[in-house]
Amino acid sequence: QVRLVESGGGLVQPGGSLRLSCVASGSIYSILALGWYRQAPGKQRELVAGLISDGSTTYPDSVKGRFTISRDNAQNTVYLQMNNLKPDDTAVYYCNIDFQTLGDVWGQGTQVTVSS
Repeated sequence: QVRLVESGGGLVQPGGSLRLSCVASGSIYSILALGWYRQAPGKQRELVAGLISDGSTTYPDSVKGRFTISRDNAQNTVYLQMNNLKPDDTAVYYCNIDFQTLGDVWGQGTQVTVSS
């Protein structure tokens, strides 16, 4: 089994920054893709950053240039650096890993609130 634990969320003022972390434990191999998603109240969950096995990344226009996904293989950790945060970025952020054999695994989520 694989377990994902996110951390790093919190309250930040508009224009501020946060770095989210997602630590993976268990049988971690054959990863197809890593991703960070978010879900705001009343809205569908959306992808905000993706990193696939060849190293390429993808971001929606709403966060492009402000969010960066990265990974530290030695620490089994995926990061989401978020800069110039806006109130519209307020949501619960979830880490996701797509495994070749296990399929999608999700973390429990971490709340990010952007407010003055």
